[in-house]
Amino acid sequence: MAEHPGLRLVLAKLHRRAEVTDNDLELLRRQIELLEQPAQQSGEPDTFKGAVATAIPETMVSGYATREGTEKYAANFGNGSVAFYRAPQDVLISSVGIGTYRGAMDDRTDGAYAAAVNAALTAGVNLIDTAPNYRQQRSELAVATGVRRFMKTNGGNREGIVACTKGGYLVPGAFTANTLRDEDVVGGRHSIAPAFLADQIDRSRRNLGLKTVDIYYLHNPETQLNHISRATFLARIRAAFSMLERAVSDNLIRYYGTATWHGYLSGALDLRQLVEAARQVGGENHHFRFVQLPFNLGMQDALLFSTREGGNVLDVAAEMGITIIASASLLQGRLSRDLPAEISSMLPGLATDSQRAIQFTRSTPGIASALVGMREPWQVAENLEVARIPPLTADEHQRLRSRLL
Repeated sequence: MAEHPGLRLVLAKLHRRAEVTDNDLELLRRQIELLEQPAQQSGEPDTFKGAVATAIPETMVSGYATREGTEKYAANFGNGSVAFYRAPQDVLISSVGIGTYRGAMDDRTDGAYAAAVNAALTAGVNLIDTAPNYRQQRSELAVATGVRRFMKTNGGNREGIVACTKGGYLVPGAFTANTLRDEDVVGGRHSIAPAFLADQIDRSRRNLGLKTVDIYYLHNPETQLNHISRATFLARIRAAFSMLERAVSDNLIRYYGTATWHGYLSGALDLRQLVEAARQVGGENHHFRFVQLPFNLGMQDALLFSTREGGNVLDVAAEMGITIIASASLLQGRLSRDLPAEISSMLPGLATDSQRAIQFTRSTPGIASALVGMREPWQVAENLEVARIPPLTADEHQRLRSRLL
């Protein structure tokens, strides 16, 4: 119980003999309500026992996120979620997404992630991000458990859920050896060879229990540039994109993109160059439409640094029709506490530093959604308080940034 954020906030104030506000009590009430809701609906405790990573789902759910399906999903939350959804490409996505990167590789964490995914989908988050190298496939399998629970107990529809995963790293026990030649692998751990990616897509589909993945990212493709020339890299990118276009045609994925850390921010990756590669293999209607990169209160490089041809990467993405998804919105938890009081005053209506950091990132012009690692239902309850208030306006966001820089 001591881990419950709303209760922790109230107890801390009582200990300091500080005033407990109505907002504090309302936060606690909302969190308790969300935590109790799945159990009340299903008649079972909202826990996921056993090792969810021990077996691939027996059946795979057909379908994928659609405009109609995501609109119906968003409509379930009515006016209670003010400007919480965005419409990149042909679907609506929540402006906060759930990430599944960190955590121990054990049954308890598996179950907690599955419960958090179910809680997030129940509360209005329809963007889920994972990868086979997140906890050595366990995160993908936990996502599958959470999605199935949501669809079974809460009437969730596949067409409302935007599921994202990645490929690039060689995860022990998670690839077919004969899909790789020695020359396909760099650094002993990374590949974007077409046969390897085809194997990884199939594995992720089975892990997730989904016939179609909505967004498939090449994971840190800039890793290749530490070992090969740029000309060889671009040839490999074109081959990878060609394979991904075929995967779209076969309904294995809907869109593809790149998920990077320093790739675009260091200049190793050139977004215009990658879009041109996609055009070369897929034409003007290519499906390279998403980029994931870090952006938060402490990492604003995507806005600060210009590309070689001018404009920052967010500007270039808008020009190219690319949707930006922000990772590390809480900088792996470092922005969830001890933010300066000035930031709190400029982000009214929010009770915790986690909420304030999320509000900053999701309000950034050019960013469609802010991914937040959430592996407990109480974290979902706390973070989803941002859905009650609108994002910052562009002027408000700029004023806050000017104070930070």
